[in-house]
Amino acid sequence: MKDKVYSTKQNIAEKLDLPRDIILNMPKITVTGGNEIVIENHKGVVLFGENQVKINSGVGLISIYGERFEILFMGGSTITIGGKFKSIAYEGNE
Repeated sequence: MKDKVYSTKQNIAEKLDLPRDIILNMPKITVTGGNEIVIENHKGVVLFGENQVKINSGVGLISIYGERFEILFMGGSTITIGGKFKSIAYEGNE
């Protein structure tokens, strides 16, 4: 049933030319250089440390690894993180 609802939403988004990330409850991640990441449409911060950040999203946890992390902006469902980034990993909903 869950797959059918997702498929229907995906078809609607494509036919109406709507943003898929919003319709499908998916995060949008924008990386600027190696020192700033903006995550839109997230569902909260699970872990925030100097070397690791975990953000909850509609597709599972997003883990960010690096150094000297700091929150530059947080409002609504958008967060901007500064620091030196090494990797981003998706830990999906399985």
